[in-house]
Amino acid sequence: MSNHSWKLDGEKVISSQQATVVWEDDRFFTIKHKNQIFHGELMDEQLENRMIRLKVNHREFVVSKDGPLDKLIEELGLNKVKVRKLKQLKSPMPGRIVSLAIQVGDEVEVGSELLTLEAMKMENVLKSEGVGTVKSIEAQAGDVVDKGAVLISFE
Repeated sequence: MSNHSWKLDGEKVISSQQATVVWEDDRFFTIKHKNQIFHGELMDEQLENRMIRLKVNHREFVVSKDGPLDKLIEELGLNKVKVRKLKQLKSPMPGRIVSLAIQVGDEVEVGSELLTLEAMKMENVLKSEGVGTVKSIEAQAGDVVDKGAVLISFE
């Protein structure tokens, strides 16, 4: 019996045990494994990505098949998400600083709220596009800033 490498909800699973799948139609199926019966439904399929989303006994799973290219990409370390190290946050538009969500010394991650900038009577929440530690804050709540002004420096 050969082992097959799959990913179930993003976690690698090695399967060497046999299961029987019986398709009732193009959407519903039954799995028999170790004398147990599981009822399933195909929720979504992305065949170009070798990925399907299934509902089995009222639980949803994302299942994907590893291929030779996936193994090579993993061995080369190219599957790691690259995160940008922040240096500065510049104002994307002229406006007034409404509030700051960070302090000097805070560590920020991708998506961390940094500050709120009011421009054209709209409040815009500026979020981190990388990681870093707040080194200095160049603008305070109430300050009016120009486009391109440095608002926060990171180390």
